[in-house]
Amino acid sequence: MFSYQFSETHEMIRQTSREFAQSEIAPSAIERDEHSQFPKEIVKKMGELGFMGMMVSPKYGGSGLDAVSYVIAMEEISKVDASCGVIMSVNNSLVCWGLETFGTPEQKEKYLKPLATGEKLGAFCLSEPEAGSDATHQHTSAKQDGDHWVIDGMKNWITNGTSADIYLVFAQTDREKRHKGITCFIVERTSPGFEPGKKEDKLGIRSSDTCSIALSGVRVHQDDILGGIGTGFKIAMESLNGGRIGIAAQALGIAQGAFERAVAYSKERVAFGKPISELQAIQFKLADMSVKTEAARLLTLKAAVLKDNHENYVKEAAMAKLSASKAAVEVALEAIQVHGGYGYVREYQVERMLRDAKITEIYEGTSEIQHIVISRELLKNM
Repeated sequence: MFSYQFSETHEMIRQTSREFAQSEIAPSAIERDEHSQFPKEIVKKMGELGFMGMMVSPKYGGSGLDAVSYVIAMEEISKVDASCGVIMSVNNSLVCWGLETFGTPEQKEKYLKPLATGEKLGAFCLSEPEAGSDATHQHTSAKQDGDHWVIDGMKNWITNGTSADIYLVFAQTDREKRHKGITCFIVERTSPGFEPGKKEDKLGIRSSDTCSIALSGVRVHQDDILGGIGTGFKIAMESLNGGRIGIAAQALGIAQGAFERAVAYSKERVAFGKPISELQAIQFKLADMSVKTEAARLLTLKAAVLKDNHENYVKEAAMAKLSASKAAVEVALEAIQVHGGYGYVREYQVERMLRDAKITEIYEGTSEIQHIVISRELLKNM
């Protein structure tokens, strides 16, 4: 049975993340978006506050918190700037989680600790130019050479790609085995032959960096294989299950931020002799926006609670991401409508929220993929 109640710790995390977002992130959000500036100093401060390894054990430098805490912090930060939200999400959900779950004690000591504390930043390298939703179709390959493996290939759409220090790279080590022949390697940015490309000029989340990465003869010691040879696809899919909770929380934050701005503006803007918040047309918009946002929040929290209880949360995480990403786009679009012409200019921020919202329907599994996951889980368990 799903139930949740926010604890004092949860409320403290909400207050801390909200104050940090408003004081440290908000002042530069518009400028960083306009100039595609990576928030290096902000990320460093997020690490100092424990936001970059929220669910990692304190033994490895993390905060040792639950997934509900993570959702709360992600929402508050993404409400102000979704770019900071996705940087935090990738490091937490895809990189730290994978290392803590599948890593050896030596790997955790060497890689997880600096990632969890924010000393270093991680990236997750699964997608390729011809392998997006179909992650089994990996062209990047790794061949054994004594105690090392030599990786060649190209990765695409890598969040934190030009700024990360540690990368989880998925490559085919036995093509005949298809998805059972994919292996995950821990690769450091300084490795010879590892070349991040130029930053993509994106529609949204412009303050986070996304790029392609070329790997040409990159040598990785066998001690830096994560989880064992041939387990890469399993690692990737299980990481993405949890990652969907993070992206759902990011989308939820965008929706909540757009909704709050629409409410505030509707109380200030006067038309026909009264605030537009008194017009039924606006009231109905705000009501619909609130319903969509709250429904997304409940689904996201349900997935987080199931994860914390070590129950199967695959379907619920997909539902949360599907619902929250759709809510983010629809609520941000309506927020622009409430603002009228002002919604179309940078100063009022809701246009950025709409641009940021769209990617939540695409990365870490498109909305179409979420439908496949949900229906598969439903049919399997009924």
